Amino acid sequence: MKTIIIIRPDAVLRGLVGEIITRFEKHGIRLAGLKIARMSRKMAEDLYVQHIGKPFYEPLVHTMTTNPSVLVVLDTDVLDQSSAIALARKIIGETDPAKADMGTIRGDFGLRIDQNIIHSSDSKESAEREIPLFFIKEELVKYEE
Repeated sequence: MKTIIIIRPDAVLRGLVGEIITRFEKHGIRLAGLKIARMSRKMAEDLYVQHIGKPFYEPLVHTMTTNPSVLVVLDTDVLDQSSAIALARKIIGETDPAKADMGTIRGDFGLRIDQNIIHSSDSKESAEREIPLFFIKEELVKYEE
């Protein structure tokens, strides 16, 4: 199973990319795809389609398109499939950094809810929808055991 995380522009500007990726690798999660890109407005709109009409939607789209993000597909095949996304989200922490536990990515590095460092798929279905927004199949690697 694969899931996607997006290291948001605020984290890229602060030089946190390596630290964030390391947190996943230390838990046995491998990288299946990695790229840096400035998101187009269409990409951001497609990513956050479920938030259209909410007060934070336009600022979120603006934030995600202003500077580059690092797009990472995580390969969770080494983990129990039922808990892979849950583990990734536990490593990341609560959406609001003020509520995130210390030791999580957002708890350690998030500044405000609108600068919460990272996006991640919240379900298998979300991952299946979000990964193709940024990666074609040939850009993703498969590990041989």
